[in-house]
Amino acid sequence: MKCFVTGASGFIGSNLVRELVAQGHRVKALLRPKSDERGLAGVEFERVTGDVLDRKLLEREIEGCDWCFHVAASYHLWMRDYAPMYAVNVEGTRNVLEAAGKVGCRRIVYTSTVGCVGLPKMVDGRFTPTTELDAISNEQLTNHYKCSKWQAEGVATKLFHQGLPIVIVNPTAPVGPRDVKPTPTGQVIVDFLNRKLPAYLDTGLNWVHVRDVAAGHLLAAEKGEIGERYILGNREGNWTMQEMLAVLEEITGIPAPRMRIPYRVALMAAHVDEAISRFTGKPPRAPLGGVRMARYKMWFNPAKAIRLLQLAQTPPKQALADAVEWFRANGYVK
Repeated sequence: MKCFVTGASGFIGSNLVRELVAQGHRVKALLRPKSDERGLAGVEFERVTGDVLDRKLLEREIEGCDWCFHVAASYHLWMRDYAPMYAVNVEGTRNVLEAAGKVGCRRIVYTSTVGCVGLPKMVDGRFTPTTELDAISNEQLTNHYKCSKWQAEGVATKLFHQGLPIVIVNPTAPVGPRDVKPTPTGQVIVDFLNRKLPAYLDTGLNWVHVRDVAAGHLLAAEKGEIGERYILGNREGNWTMQEMLAVLEEITGIPAPRMRIPYRVALMAAHVDEAISRFTGKPPRAPLGGVRMARYKMWFNPAKAIRLLQLAQTPPKQALADAVEWFRANGYVK
């Protein structure tokens, strides 16, 4: 197949391009000017320079492609002005999906986030991981990133109802190689490796190997039912932050932090941090949006993708080990 990929220089995007090429597909990748392309080193693909706000360019370049993977997104937990993020995440999504539909793509895979899925509820004293059927409440849309992605998923759903062959995937918290930026979850690992993580918050994520997430995109194009959404996660990956750090200690031999920061203390510190950032223009070390997300155990059930897409289930410990190896090999550890 000939595939068009947006967000190809990002963490998921670069791994997706590699997976597509490895399986014999031809890739045309949309890259913004001056993108950091280290994650794409050594991969053969056709490069298109531009962005998702250029509708005419999208229609011209997607024409002739069989599959379109819209992975690009603006992911920031703090900005002085959030309008550009909404423009990219909402209007950019509309542009890509409509352009792909107009030129006749047979499958359009939209990369959403589990931030658009309802959060776990306490049942009999235990958190029950949620599925694609659990709706998110307004109070759980705790930051502008989640709000913008929720609106974007609404655009994708509306366009499906208008006849476009769209499949939605909702990755959990990917870890592994080629986290160039790095992502917020990758930054936790980097800080741990550099012994700059003195304490932790009582939160939880579903940890999944980025390779499985990338392969899950292909499976969604091959086997996904149009109009459905699939959580790309790991059934064994619902860990608290404390549990994840304990595994990192086991992998690296570096002692994990023992001090847990109370949520209220973290929230107060984030308010102060953001107040300072409004004057300096520098992003806060602990964004308010991130702290508010950390209040919840973000645990999810990927059974649907495992059953219907045959989503691979690399052990989360291996995902963390691969991330550690890549960060060490690429100069992130001082």
